[in-house]
Amino acid sequence: MANQDANKVYEIRWHGRGGQGAVTGAMILAEAAYRDGYEGVTAAPFFGAERRGAPIIATNRISRKEIKTFSLVETPDIVVVLDETLLRVVDVTNGLKPGGIVIVNTKKMPDEIGINDYVVAVTDASRHAEQAGLVVSGATIVNTCILGAIARATGLISLESIEKAIRNHFSPGAAEKNIEGTRLTYEATKTSGVWKP
Repeated sequence: MANQDANKVYEIRWHGRGGQGAVTGAMILAEAAYRDGYEGVTAAPFFGAERRGAPIIATNRISRKEIKTFSLVETPDIVVVLDETLLRVVDVTNGLKPGGIVIVNTKKMPDEIGINDYVVAVTDASRHAEQAGLVVSGATIVNTCILGAIARATGLISLESIEKAIRNHFSPGAAEKNIEGTRLTYEATKTSGVWKP
């Protein structure tokens, strides 16, 4: 686990498209954080003119102490991007704190993303989701896989707690597929540097 400030509230903003499961991913991350001993955890969606494929945001706050702020995260420490095409249409680094980290589902290497002022973590969560059989009606579901990248790149939450949270959200067969994808993604995550929380 990362060396953490016990008083800090870590803020996370997810960028995805409608139907990709960003909201569910944020909920599972919150549960995993709670299982890891964080007393304060929140997960909140932000819905605009919602439709499948439209850009959407979900957010988390996690802290070792109680959280009393429930508004939308505007200045995240961590940004999670489920679909790299969003990098062309959304400024995912907007409000990102100095020293922040951006985690992207992509086939590219960190230095190919075009984000230079922050630590960048990359993983091909889409490929790992396909390997694990996480394809529903032709759509590859990467929201749980990217949790492995969050665990690996930040060190804030253990893979074990993520797996327990996944088991709590899915039937046994579905849980095992999601856990397999999460583990594959965890192992394959590469970063441009070490993120220091």
